[in-house]
Amino acid sequence: MDQVSLLIILTAALVTPLVMAKFKLTVLPTAVVEILVGILLGPSVLNVVHSNSTLSLLSSTGVIFLLFLSGMEIDFSLFNRRKRPQTPLAAKVAGSAPKYSPVFLAVTSYLAIMASSLLLGFICQWTGLFKDPWLAAIIFMTISLGIVIATLKEKELLSKPFGQTVLLIAALGEIIPLFSLTIYASVFGDNSKSLWLLLLVFLAAGVLFRRFQPFFTFFDSINKSTTQLDIRLAFFLIFSLVVIAESVGAEGILGAFVAGIVMKLLQPQENTMVRLDGIGYGFFIPIFFMMSGAELNLRTILADPATLLLIPAFFAAYLLAKAAVYFILRLRFKRANAFAGTAISATTITMVLAVLQVAKSMKVVTSQQSGAFLLAAILTCVLGPLLFNTGYSAEAEDLKKSTVHFIGTNLLTVPVAQQLADSWYDITMYTDKPDNYKTYNSEVNAKLLDSLESDYVEGQDAFDADIVVLGHFNATKNYELAKAAKAYGVTRVIARFEDRNVLDAREDELTDLGIEVYNTPNVNIAMLRSLIETPTTLRLLTASTSAVYEVALRNRRYTDQEIHSLPFVKDITISQIFRDGHFVRPTGSTTLKLNDRIIFTSNAETAHEIRRELGILN
Repeated sequence: MDQVSLLIILTAALVTPLVMAKFKLTVLPTAVVEILVGILLGPSVLNVVHSNSTLSLLSSTGVIFLLFLSGMEIDFSLFNRRKRPQTPLAAKVAGSAPKYSPVFLAVTSYLAIMASSLLLGFICQWTGLFKDPWLAAIIFMTISLGIVIATLKEKELLSKPFGQTVLLIAALGEIIPLFSLTIYASVFGDNSKSLWLLLLVFLAAGVLFRRFQPFFTFFDSINKSTTQLDIRLAFFLIFSLVVIAESVGAEGILGAFVAGIVMKLLQPQENTMVRLDGIGYGFFIPIFFMMSGAELNLRTILADPATLLLIPAFFAAYLLAKAAVYFILRLRFKRANAFAGTAISATTITMVLAVLQVAKSMKVVTSQQSGAFLLAAILTCVLGPLLFNTGYSAEAEDLKKSTVHFIGTNLLTVPVAQQLADSWYDITMYTDKPDNYKTYNSEVNAKLLDSLESDYVEGQDAFDADIVVLGHFNATKNYELAKAAKAYGVTRVIARFEDRNVLDAREDELTDLGIEVYNTPNVNIAMLRSLIETPTTLRLLTASTSAVYEVALRNRRYTDQEIHSLPFVKDITISQIFRDGHFVRPTGSTTLKLNDRIIFTSNAETAHEIRRELGILN
């Protein structure tokens, strides 16, 4: 019967997403549907799946893998303090209101959640609903990072300030309860050890990070399909830190989460993360979710009248714990989006399951209470995404054009700036020459600089842009400013070097920093060669109806798709794909990969839509 129960679970794990796709059931997250399927298969309804040692082992591995992958979802670049430019449109909408950063909004929101959860925990104790206020507070402050990420990805919001804010709130909603649960188990558990031993988990994580920091550079030269060393490293990290965590009296899920953070900091390749997702969500994690439902006996739980009171009470507590988030999000975002962000932040399931698993092992929660907590959490996962998807609309600041700042206003840069200003770019030009400022000020948006010293230029907000172009005739100044702009955090920096001798001495350094360099004589030579080899090049580049464009593929919706299956393939012509340092000549069956740089031709209006669609960080 052990094998039969496992076979039924695996069959259900295969059929469930197929049925959801067939009938387009997108209202509920897959994790929630899998729990409901588990309830259907368990003693609550059909009673065809029974818990056994094999399923318990696979389920425990599933929760460990889920927390590991959650740790890998933390985007540490969100803590970058780089200032962001405020476009005239965003300034007009926001008025004089300050632009609070996503980090500030998220941390403030979560502090409010913690205070509300503690208050609700003691209210539960006072009313007799649940006797342990600390455990109740930990459960109420949890947020399901996986569901939040899936919802934000669907709306393509991960690269937007609103999406970054909600994502950080959700990340804190897994990190803080996880640490709180570890401390709770250490203080109140039967086998608790000194809290200072928890530091050994982070010490071990630091040692493993330093030891394997150069791993992926070395890995590229030795990897074989039969070794899969990156996956072996992931499992080594998981179980090393899980064993260490449990050895010092902490919960294994803390070790798994920290292992995920270590793996993320090691900066694995994209295909490594894809394979780990495949292992986790393809096998272990569905078993964990389904067994969480199968281990519930709703007949017994709902037979107790007290439980029927607990479900709506806990459901209300989940919502009330996150209510203050609305008022904090309103500091930057409009009412409808603040409400949508609060609704999705109220979803919780993953950490609730983990907390209840620990609570059961400590015998501090009854099966009725555990079932009420879980059923109330499932209700939040139904309501949260539904309210978010119906309530969210784009913020004005998300509709801004790409910001380009030219440092150097002259005969070469001004015509380029004028043409870009007619499309989807917000252009500002800077010059240190009063004569050039007087000449071009009426033709472009120009600002006069007193100096080209890096600190002064930074203080004039010249680096607050998506793209900074160093087009000054002084190659040395371009070199210094390019490095300063990159250090400031500018995504793309383009530097001009008219003197090839100056460029030769610095090109490798600048390239390693991710700075794009060009030299006018080389560009002219390349253009003349192209005109000889492909006579229509000049007509293509100067045509008013169509032009050559480039976009980096960031949107995962289009990765691993063949070109002929793209919905807009009839509107463009893809001429080249730059991948892993060299060009790929595409055909209709060529498969697109994440971070491909796609070179295509189309008209300006179509190009803008396609660049926006493919370039979204999703």
